[in-house]
Amino acid sequence: MREFLTATLTFPTVVFSFALIVVIVYWLVSLAGAIDHDLFETDSDATIPGLHDRWGLGGVPVTITVSALIALTWFLCLAGSTLTGRLHLTGAAGAFAGCAVLIVAFLAAVAAVRALVIPLRGVFAAAAPPTRGSLVGRVCVIRTGHVGPNFGQAELISQDGSAAVIQVRQTAEHSAETPLAHGVSAVVYDYDPATETFWVAPLEGI
Repeated sequence: MREFLTATLTFPTVVFSFALIVVIVYWLVSLAGAIDHDLFETDSDATIPGLHDRWGLGGVPVTITVSALIALTWFLCLAGSTLTGRLHLTGAAGAFAGCAVLIVAFLAAVAAVRALVIPLRGVFAAAAPPTRGSLVGRVCVIRTGHVGPNFGQAELISQDGSAAVIQVRQTAEHSAETPLAHGVSAVVYDYDPATETFWVAPLEGI
């Protein structure tokens, strides 16, 4: 235990020992819910402009990559300093060995985190913004007394739970055969971008 503490409080490990303490405190506070979770968004990459892309670490929140980078560098420094400590180097040779361990540990940690980031990018990939065409196939509820070729509105619940009122239309033939009235469920089967309206049909029978 004494050897471990000595290694963590001497160069080069000590450079990242205090940073690792900050990381641990950060995640403990985060788990307690005292940190804004917007920091976990990939947009937070902007806090270190270009750093992620330059090192191939983009696409994942900077809080995760920096934490992993500090933890891995600290561990590799600890392992490297333990190995070089057995050489009993002193003076300039000891300082050179410490610097070499620090550089190698940091570069190895960057490579390891980069490999870790690749599969995580899919997890944090921003969802494509919904389009009106994506509403085709969804079920809506008619909110007007009737629906015709030139009139009608319906309420549609989006995937995020928000409600939206959309302009809906029904062909004259369909409105005569199966009229849609207020409160009736219907399915959106097409979107007309020219008029920005949705064509709907009765839900029954589909």
